[in-house]
Amino acid sequence: MNTALYYTLRSRADGNYLAAQPNPEAPQRYLLLFPEHYDALSYLNTHAQAAASKFSVESIGKSQLRGIMDRWQFQGIGMVKDPLIPRIEFMSLAG
Repeated sequence: MNTALYYTLRSRADGNYLAAQPNPEAPQRYLLLFPEHYDALSYLNTHAQAAASKFSVESIGKSQLRGIMDRWQFQGIGMVKDPLIPRIEFMSLAG
């Protein structure tokens, strides 16, 4: 049984996931993932306090990740290692 959980931030208005685009010149989007619920909240409160109420934290299992990536056309994930700085490790996922 695979019980790995990740946490994402999702817009309450339109359901979009919070994504990063590390290179503004390229159309690649990376789904931001947090290792803990409180890390996602820390990220919001530090970098988007005015918009924090417009997002909710959603947990996703490792088994759900590929489906979300495909459906929303993300090219990879951005694992947030430190929500305060922020330090994000970007990883492209192969087909």
